[in-house]
Amino acid sequence: MATSATRRRERSACAALMAPFFLLLLLVFLIPVGTAVWLSFFGDDQPGLGFGEERTIFVGLRSYAAVLTDPTFLNGLGTVALYCLIYLPALVVGALVLALLLDSGVAKLRAWAQLGLFLPHAVPGIIAAIIWLYLYTPGISPVIDLLGKADITVNFLGVHAVVPAMVNIALWSNLGYNMVIFYAALQAVPREVIEAAVVDGAGPVRLALRIKTPLVRASVVMVALFTLIWALQLFTEPMLLSQATPIINSRFSPSMYIFDAAFTRNNYGLAAAASVVLLACTITLSYVVTRWTNRTREAR
Repeated sequence: MATSATRRRERSACAALMAPFFLLLLLVFLIPVGTAVWLSFFGDDQPGLGFGEERTIFVGLRSYAAVLTDPTFLNGLGTVALYCLIYLPALVVGALVLALLLDSGVAKLRAWAQLGLFLPHAVPGIIAAIIWLYLYTPGISPVIDLLGKADITVNFLGVHAVVPAMVNIALWSNLGYNMVIFYAALQAVPREVIEAAVVDGAGPVRLALRIKTPLVRASVVMVALFTLIWALQLFTEPMLLSQATPIINSRFSPSMYIFDAAFTRNNYGLAAAASVVLLACTITLSYVVTRWTNRTREAR
């Protein structure tokens, strides 16, 4: 009887602790996703050659077909893929290198270095994009003027540089935050393991690459996964930079395509279908990354 009562109390405690998670999951994920899926099957129609009263009708998969055959949406997916290919390795490697330098003791005034690297993350994304828009705009940018005096011509908002320019904004905002995550993981590495490696003759570089980095693998995977999910939702940077360059149109990325469909064209069914497609891409890529990392870990 005592064992049964104890199990009931444990189950009750577990249910009480898990209830907030499942409630938030329902409110902020499952209900919005269900609503988007429901809206994607409906569209507006005007009978009588467009002169009749507009009404909402069931359109089935028509919105999905329109999204998947729209060249602007497919180009947006390609743009985001390029953005991820540049941004993801740069962020993960850069943050890990900075964390390793701080952990090794090479950097002086460690606390001040952490604060200086983390501070850009405290700047809201919109403000950060506005700051860099000022630095990218010819005629008002001190950076471009300085490069011009050295006979170096750079168009940060040109067709070949606009994606790297957005990557730079995201790196400036998020590098320090992820560096703190890696640094915290490195602090949890057992000191006796490091001391044993030093005794065996491991130098600073080998210690960082062969000992410390594998031990913080879980943090690297987590940062890579969250960064991928965030990067696929690219919106703030191109939306603001579009005010200064014609290279970025209103459907530059999938998120901008969704925004344009919903609030410019008032086609909520199309916007919902594009949202579901983007969600499917995000879930698929997240699953691939997770499976790949798990298989690599099992192989070792």
